[in-house]
Amino acid sequence: MTGPDVATTKRRRNRCGAFARDKSGATAVEFALVAAPFLALIIALIQTFLVFFAQQLLESVVRQSARLVMTGQVQSAQMTKDVFKQKVCDQVVILFNCSGLMVDMQVATSWSAADTGIPALTFDGNGGVTNTWQYDPGNSGDVVVLRVMYQWPVFLGPLGFNLSNLSNGNRLIMSSAAFQNEPGAT
Repeated sequence: MTGPDVATTKRRRNRCGAFARDKSGATAVEFALVAAPFLALIIALIQTFLVFFAQQLLESVVRQSARLVMTGQVQSAQMTKDVFKQKVCDQVVILFNCSGLMVDMQVATSWSAADTGIPALTFDGNGGVTNTWQYDPGNSGDVVVLRVMYQWPVFLGPLGFNLSNLSNGNRLIMSSAAFQNEPGAT
């Protein structure tokens, strides 16, 4: 090697060595490696929190609405299905669109016959629910089951996190109450 070639090689080695020793960009690189999983975790946590918060709010609404039926207020006011649904909607202050609430109330022949399970939803071509819901607040001493359901929109989370439990990609949240109407609740 000649003189200038040796000098150029030494300069390159010095630059490579300096680059390897330089730690000023290490934090940015480490953050870039950790940022995506961290943001995915934050998004998953927020989505999970919202679903559980909405579920708890629905539980509270069903408990209060069931009390209206159990104490005979619904029967004595001769509330129609639409009026009762509006009473349920009046208790929902945030998170829900009242038009999306599905209210099913039926009388069971006995406690063992009370169906509090999640119903199988059927959908039309536009994704709307086509189920027909019952509305029977019952009479004094009847066992009544009240179910309130809502399709919660779920956004597919990063890294495959998915809370949907319906074929249309939403999550059905539901709360039910089984109770016996008080005597005189007609």
